Amino acid sequence: MEEKEITIRLAKASDAQALLEIYAPYVEHTAITFEYEVPSCGEFEKRIKEISARYPYLVAEKDGKIVGYSYAHPFGERAAYARSAETALYVDRKYRGCGIGTLLSSQLERILKRQNVLNLYACIAMTEGPDPYLTSASPAFHAARGYRKIGYFTKCGYKFGRWYDMIWMEKFIGEHGENPAPFLRIDEIEKIL
Repeated sequence: MEEKEITIRLAKASDAQALLEIYAPYVEHTAITFEYEVPSCGEFEKRIKEISARYPYLVAEKDGKIVGYSYAHPFGERAAYARSAETALYVDRKYRGCGIGTLLSSQLERILKRQNVLNLYACIAMTEGPDPYLTSASPAFHAARGYRKIGYFTKCGYKFGRWYDMIWMEKFIGEHGENPAPFLRIDEIEKIL
C-alpha cells in the first residue's frame, strides 16, 4: 500500500461508529486493550470529544474508509506532567502491516512536538510465550519507532481467564532544558495537518 493512498485527518465525534468497528475486535478478541466490554457509540463519541479538546485524535482513511486511528492523552493530570503524553494506536486488522500505523504515529509525533510535548509513553500488554490473544507486535513497533522499555509490571491485568503483564515504553521527542515552552492545546496551534 502506498502512502499517498492514505489520508490523515483529525477525528470527529461523528467518526465514533467507524472507530468502534476497528476497536471492537481488539476488545473482544485480544488482550491489547484491558477493556472487557466494547463501549457504546455514545461513550466513544464522548472520548473523542474529551481527548480532542486538548490533544490530537487522528484517523487514517483509504478511499474514504477509516482504516486506523491514533491519539494522545495526558500521561498524568498534575500540571508538572503537561509536557508528557500517552499515545494509543489502532489499525483495522485487515490493514495491519501496510504502513498505516507508522503514518499515524509520525503525524501524531509531529503535532505533539508543536504542542511542546517532550515525552511520549506507551502502555503495552505483554505475556510470556505464545498466547492466542496477544502478540509481541506492539513492543516491536514501538521499539522500531525509537521507544525504549522503562517499566515492567507483572500479572497486573486479567482477561480471558489468564494474567497479563504490562510494560511502559518511552520516547523523547524534544530537549529537556530549563524553562521549557508551555504545553499548547490542540486548538492553540496553527495548521495542525
